Formats: sequence, C-alpha cells, structure tokens
Amino acid sequence: MNIFKKLLFITIVFFAAAVKVNAATVDTVLTHSAAMRKDIKAVVIKPADYSATKKYPVLYLLHGFSGNYSDWILKVPAITKLADQYHVIIACADGNFAGWYYDSPMNKDWQYETYVGTELVGYMDKHYSTIANRTGRAITGLSMGGHGAMYIGFKHQDTFGAVGSMSGVVDIRPFADAFGIEQVLGKYNEHPETWEKNSVINMIYLLKPNSLAITFDCGYDDFTFQVNVAFHDQLLMRKIPHDFTIRPGSHNWEYWSNSIVYQMLFFSRFFTNAK
Repeated sequence: MNIFKKLLFITIVFFAAAVKVNAATVDTVLTHSAAMRKDIKAVVIKPADYSATKKYPVLYLLHGFSGNYSDWILKVPAITKLADQYHVIIACADGNFAGWYYDSPMNKDWQYETYVGTELVGYMDKHYSTIANRTGRAITGLSMGGHGAMYIGFKHQDTFGAVGSMSGVVDIRPFADAFGIEQVLGKYNEHPETWEKNSVINMIYLLKPNSLAITFDCGYDDFTFQVNVAFHDQLLMRKIPHDFTIRPGSHNWEYWSNSIVYQMLFFSRFFTNAK
C-alpha cells in the first residue's frame, strides 16, 4: 500500500469513527402500562453527547391516526440530528392506531392519556438521565398526535412545561364520523357532553397566561386549517400567549418533517429559559 492509499485509508477510518461518535442512539424499548395491563413499545433517541452524569430534557413526540411509535423515526430519520443539535432526548410514544390519547370511557383497554402522560414519563425518568420535572419536558405531535399533545399537556401541566401541535385535530367535533373517534368516546349524537369536554378547543379554561409554553402550526391547504385558526382565535380572546404559524402545505410528512425543525427550536428555547 503506497503512502497515498495509507493516508486515504486512515482518513476514511477516522471519518467513520467520528461519524459513529457524533451520532444519536436510537433505542426501541419495551415499556409497561399498568393501566392497560400490557407492554408497549417506544422509540427513544439519545443525543450523541448522552451521559449518565448529565441531565437531559425530553421531548415526547406523538404519531397520528393509523400510525405507531415507529412513524417518526422511519418517516423523518433526521430527527436524530435534532436530538444531537439541541442535546435533547426524544421519546416517540405509541397511542394505538386510533387511540386518540384518551383514557377511553368506552374501552378500558385504551388508556393512552394515563400511559403517555404518566406511565411513559415515569419509565423515561427511571431508565434515562432526564430532567425529571416540567422544566425539562415538552410534548408535541402530528394530527391525532397534535390533539393528543395539547390534550395531555393541558391536563398535566404539573408534568409538562411546553406543548405543541402540527396539523392537530384541536377540535374533534367536525370529525365525528371519521378517524375512529367514536370507538374511543362513543357516538357524538349519543354522548355529546363527552365530546364537548374532551375537545381541546373547549379546554382552554384550564390555562392561565404563561402556564404553558405553547406552539402550533398548520398548512394552509390542510383539512384541519379552520379548526387551528379557531383555536388560535380562542387563545387570543382568553389572552393566552402562544405561537401560531401558518405555512404553505398540506396534511403530509413533507409538511411535518419541516414543522418539527421549528418546533424543536421553540422547545430548546423553553428548556434553556426554564433552567
């Protein structure tokens, strides 16, 4: 091997080692839900600088309707770079393909508010080096997961300090005949009070100004656009500070892969300012 080839070989080995050192770690873990009496998988992304001697904030990232815990890492693998860039652990939770992140009054096997809002958080704090209070926790998601993040965040303000939503179904009532919501809450015409009290747009009364750091966005061509604008208007009327962004785009992964970049910046600033 001549000198040039040796130098090239050394350079390649060094570069490969550097890439390995500076890459996030993606774990698929098996968590347990006592509420549902079963084990549930989650994806946990640790930043490259992860160390048991440091404490890290955690972003809980929720999937949409018909998805599962692996959606985000499979569809947007670049979220590993966001974990590295902002030194944040990302926990991709499972909310069942149509669980809507509720504790369902219709199906005791679907208790996903308790799972995500309490049991998964407990698992993360036990098994990872986390900032184990609301100053180090944020939750967001897309579509059904955007609804779930706001719903859980509003109801668990002692657990989460920041919430987000991407193309979120922040008002479920216009979608009474779609996306399996009636399997979770019952039919709207039979249980209207349940639908009313469990629709995020009707839960703003739970907030006080600055009690949560709030960010949400929606594409102009998204079918959830109108409910997101209405949600924004209600927050303004009640004088609840928040960030709301409208961008070109629709209800798809191209939009969400862009949206998560801006939301991660928002949450990173929250984590920094909350220290």
